[in-house]
Amino acid sequence: MAGRSESELYLPVKMFLEDQGYIVRAEVNGCDIVAARGDDFLIVELKSAFNLTLVLQGIDRQTVNDNVFLAVEAPRRKHLATYRRDVRRLCGRLGLGLLYVHFASSGEPQVEVVCEPNVAGIRRNKRKKSLLLQEYGRRSGDYNVGGTARRSAKTTRPTVTVYRQDALRIARYIQQQGSASPSELRTRLGIAKAGSILQKNYYGWFVRVKHGVYALSATGAVDMQKYADVVTEPINAVPAASDAATDAVDFPKARDTKENNDAAPSCD
Repeated sequence: MAGRSESELYLPVKMFLEDQGYIVRAEVNGCDIVAARGDDFLIVELKSAFNLTLVLQGIDRQTVNDNVFLAVEAPRRKHLATYRRDVRRLCGRLGLGLLYVHFASSGEPQVEVVCEPNVAGIRRNKRKKSLLLQEYGRRSGDYNVGGTARRSAKTTRPTVTVYRQDALRIARYIQQQGSASPSELRTRLGIAKAGSILQKNYYGWFVRVKHGVYALSATGAVDMQKYADVVTEPINAVPAASDAATDAVDFPKARDTKENNDAAPSCD
């Protein structure tokens, strides 16, 4: 039987984290999962099977945060006990947490915390961490499936980033109003970079009808159907400027240590 895909691992891991009070976002700046609970945040990388690529991804994520988990489908054969022990030992040496997702013929998948992250003394990339937290905090919801960004040809739509989210809000407003200027969009939607989004028009959603006034293109009208779940707030609402880091989610402060309330075995 073929192993599960990364995207099939995403929902069980997401539900497991949400049950512990985390707010989960998928595909954030290259990370499969970023989840926050108060000042505590963690990163999870998904793979259908444990391999070197996954380990290298985990090591790279440790330059951003201490709390990095690798999540894979649990080995299903009992004679792989030695393999399981060796994988756990390797994660321990590297300071990586490990999650096993157990699938059964009936019932919901179960997530096992094999071991918790345990690292110290790794040099942090503060800029990379700041960008990750800002992208996480400014997303208004979880519109992606973890583990799909590197397989874009097989997904139904591209990853919804903060930039795309802002462009969608602009497109929806213009669709309902007929046309709009950058200054009107900045005032009504609180998107400081509305003018830049319209002028660069990366997605081909906008067309200039006269100086300083834009309408929705035919491509934009079609793509709005594809992203109907992303933008739902009334157009009269004026949210905080989306260039602020606290636009959608109260994301955590820059902090690396994790206070574990639920004890899990070490990887030693």
